Amino acid sequence: MEPTYTAVATSSGREARAVTADGQLDVQLAFPKEMGGTGDGLNPEQLFAAGWAACFSTTLDRIAERRNLDAKDVAVTAEVSLVPADGRFTLAAVLRVELPDHLRGAAGQKLLEAANSICPYSRAVEGNISVEVVAEF
Repeated sequence: MEPTYTAVATSSGREARAVTADGQLDVQLAFPKEMGGTGDGLNPEQLFAAGWAACFSTTLDRIAERRNLDAKDVAVTAEVSLVPADGRFTLAAVLRVELPDHLRGAAGQKLLEAANSICPYSRAVEGNISVEVVAEF
């Protein structure tokens, strides 16, 4: 099957630039201060968190529309962590989803479960890293 869209980006490491082929993204990368770096740039975990938050939010909104639910005021915050494991690093994530009051309870929980099972980012990491999806009001 042919892809609907392919993003292309190039970087030569964590202390370099990351640039997309179309030039829409051109950022300086740097190790975070917590890892001994200057923190004077973005890092891959921030970029991944931003992409995942946007993707999850869009997925949740589309599912809500199909279910005739109003999810306009939903905000997703993705926390992506580097966790030491056996001499290397792995990722762990928490998705904090701010739901409006009318989505408290079962309807909101089902919406989060559906979004997590459909979102391409969530599916890509499923079974590979620890992911917690938290409803916040």
